[in-house]
Amino acid sequence: MKRYIALVAALLTLGSTASFADTVRQETVRFARGTSGATLTGQVRGYDSVQYSMGVSAGQRLDLQLDSGNSSLYFNVTAPGASEALYNSSISGNGTSITIPSSGTYLIEVYLMRNAARRNETAPYTMTVYVE
Repeated sequence: MKRYIALVAALLTLGSTASFADTVRQETVRFARGTSGATLTGQVRGYDSVQYSMGVSAGQRLDLQLDSGNSSLYFNVTAPGASEALYNSSISGNGTSITIPSSGTYLIEVYLMRNAARRNETAPYTMTVYVE
């Protein structure tokens, strides 16, 4: 009987863990011909996130501003091949200007903090991106 209870508990645990799996939607940032900026709109819900990729060159300045009615929505900027974020808006704020240290494809990930993700909140947003 104890084995049966342990097996059922293990199966229930596995089943509930799958519901917390996050979905990462991937998009590429493209600027309209003749422009150096774009306004991106979207939304995230719960543990899901959106990962934008964009190619930039060393020395360029990347300006980002994330606006949302949900105060738990943030973004990270990660350099190519890096294991840590170059910029973390949950620490430094939802607007920044970064001088790009090396050329390559950078990732901008928009996500909800765990407190809001646990409540399965939805956060619509607008993010402006400029490269100079």
